[in-house]
Amino acid sequence: MPDNKQPRRTRKPATDNTFVHVQPQATEIEKTVLGALMIDKDAYSVVCELLYPESFYEPRNQKIYEAIRELELREKPVDVWTVTEQLAHQGDLEDVGGPGYVTELSSRVSSSASIEYHARIIAQKFLARQLISYASVIETKAFDETIDVEDLMQEAEGSLFELSQKNMKKDYTQIDPVIKNAVDGIQKAAANKDGLTGVSTGYYKLDDMTSGWQASDLIIIAGRPAMGKTSFALSMAKNIASDNKVPMAFFSLEMSNTQLVNRLISNVCEIQGSKILNGQLHPDEWDRLDKRLNNLLGAPLYVDDTPGLSVFELRTKARRLVREHGVKIIMIDYLQLMNAQGMRFSSRQEEVSTISRSLKGLAKELNIPIIALSQLNRGVESREGNDGKRPQLSDLRESGAIEQDADMVLFVHRPEYYHIYQDEHGHDLRGMAQIIIAKHRKGATGDVLLNFRGEFTRFENPEDGKLNTKNANDGGGEILGSKVNGGDQVGTMESPFGYDGPDGPMPF
Repeated sequence: MPDNKQPRRTRKPATDNTFVHVQPQATEIEKTVLGALMIDKDAYSVVCELLYPESFYEPRNQKIYEAIRELELREKPVDVWTVTEQLAHQGDLEDVGGPGYVTELSSRVSSSASIEYHARIIAQKFLARQLISYASVIETKAFDETIDVEDLMQEAEGSLFELSQKNMKKDYTQIDPVIKNAVDGIQKAAANKDGLTGVSTGYYKLDDMTSGWQASDLIIIAGRPAMGKTSFALSMAKNIASDNKVPMAFFSLEMSNTQLVNRLISNVCEIQGSKILNGQLHPDEWDRLDKRLNNLLGAPLYVDDTPGLSVFELRTKARRLVREHGVKIIMIDYLQLMNAQGMRFSSRQEEVSTISRSLKGLAKELNIPIIALSQLNRGVESREGNDGKRPQLSDLRESGAIEQDADMVLFVHRPEYYHIYQDEHGHDLRGMAQIIIAKHRKGATGDVLLNFRGEFTRFENPEDGKLNTKNANDGGGEILGSKVNGGDQVGTMESPFGYDGPDGPMPF
């Protein structure tokens, strides 16, 4: 007879841990924490920064904690009776199991001594659940071929960043080690004869007022189109990386790497940008290019021209630049071209606020200065008079949060552009630019005058400008404010590079 016996099957356990996972939870500890909150009036202050209603896994525990939090916010006593009454007021008493469950919670503990330890366990379980949910959403979308992978990467970065920001807590520090760090800083500053404690800008008077760009600071450099904010940033980049050999990174969201380097070559070699583009250089200019280009070669300057850079991509790249190349300062041109893709906002102003806040957080995390260029709104153009054309903090475009987050706000202003040739002290402003320190958390505010040589997209110390005046014609024209290419130069020049910004031409 044929053997009809079926092969014996191994019985699987009721729960296959390979495929089925129980959500991270600690419901018994949740009950212990809620009970402790109802027997100790000081317990809530210990856990309020760690726990939220959604931190609890059981829905009824969420509602009880929400009732306790509401009582604390109204400065009411928290005990079995008040919590029961608050739950009834919210319409949640029956949902949580009635007064009996609330009484059971308070009777299960006799002390709140371990409440912080228990609260941290609940917070960790909640964070683990959030990570699981986040990963599940990304995994599901990754299988959807209609979704662009690059967009999904942006969304993933944004969601993870938002999650980390919500759960990032920094504890307090006793003052003694902070005092020691401060005294060490004072001693180091005393050892520097020039008084610099930060990264030198290369501009003497600006360094005197700022002591250099300080670690962990967010510095905003703003200006209307044609004022020269990008030229100012590039001139500083040349001073910092090429002259002083300080490693730095320059993120250009508007220009390509080649365009950026062309402007640096124009700056360093004192050759007009139009000639660099068409290659029509005089023999002496070829000679100057050959000799001065060595100043740029080997400079610890790292450029990135990723268009539409997100603040999350910036964080990743900045951390790697600091870790691998020892970068000491970061410049971004410019803030309004960045995005926080992957996060949801009700307005562009809210998005810009998140970007500026993230930049400040990144500066603190990496302990380096971050300089971000920013546009100004059109309010300057509508105001009359010499003082009216002077930019103000309220002119910062798209978000008042930029002013609040920044440690320093500087404006690049060229009065000559508005046909203003003298300041209130009678100083000649032709060919000059005012660097206006409008906000300075750590020091004074005021103005610094620099020479602006528009044909070379270059800012100079006035002392340097006097030395260079004799050789101005080497580049094909005199310094701005005199004659260029045989014609009177008043106001702005046409851009040798032909860049246009959102509000019109951006020649420099």
